[in-house]
Amino acid sequence: MTFVLLDASLVERIHDHVLNPGELPGRARDKSLEGTLARVENRLTYGMIADVFDLAACYAVVIAQGHCFNDANKRTAFRCMQVTLVLNGVQPSFDTEETGQTIIRAAQRLLDEGELAEWLRQRATRG
Repeated sequence: MTFVLLDASLVERIHDHVLNPGELPGRARDKSLEGTLARVENRLTYGMIADVFDLAACYAVVIAQGHCFNDANKRTAFRCMQVTLVLNGVQPSFDTEETGQTIIRAAQRLLDEGELAEWLRQRATRG
């Protein structure tokens, strides 16, 4: 299966878009966005991503947990998850409060990629 993937440039643009006034822009000095995104590519290479929901969940988890930006990591993770779904033909439908809590749980390692992927399957339709 072929997927539309996110690259570091797009993730950085998404991050810049979700920043609120007064929040710290830019990448965290001690983190590598490219290295974080390579985790997704490795999972693809080794057959650990079966569908677009696995892919979107993987992006969300690695970005939320990677803390590659000075601020807005969880919002960036959410938007990247959403963009991944849309670019790959899935129209997500999210409740704002529930989604925020779900991304927080993923960032805190209380929800793994598989659980997040299943959560996404229940809330999205193929377009």
